Amino acid sequence: QVQLVESGGGLVQAGGSLRLSCAASGLTFSTYSMGWFRQAPGKEREFVAGLSWNGGSTYYTDSVKGRFTISRDNAKNTGFLQMNSLRPEDTAVYFCAAKYVLRGSSWEEPTFNYWGQGTQVTVSS
Repeated sequence: QVQLVESGGGLVQAGGSLRLSCAASGLTFSTYSMGWFRQAPGKEREFVAGLSWNGGSTYYTDSVKGRFTISRDNAKNTGFLQMNSLRPEDTAVYFCAAKYVLRGSSWEEPTFNYWGQGTQVTVSS
């Protein structure tokens, strides 16, 4: 049974930092690209960051470029999202997702095979 479990969310003041983790089990993590998505209240879920299966390529939505960093440790089957200079508009539930390597280079949600349950990030002003 495949599981993705996010952790590291919480309440932080604007300008602060959080590091989200995504622990994967039940799959060969090194053959999956990973992505982070978020959903703010009343809004649709949106792509935040992606990292290719081999760690060779990273992608970020414009609003987080220069502030967020996606990374992975395949030996520990864990992915990370380091979030710095947080803003109130970053408040959302953050989800990690895994996409098998052969499912192409798109970061669209339907291309992802597995999803975590989400972790809440709240940034106060």
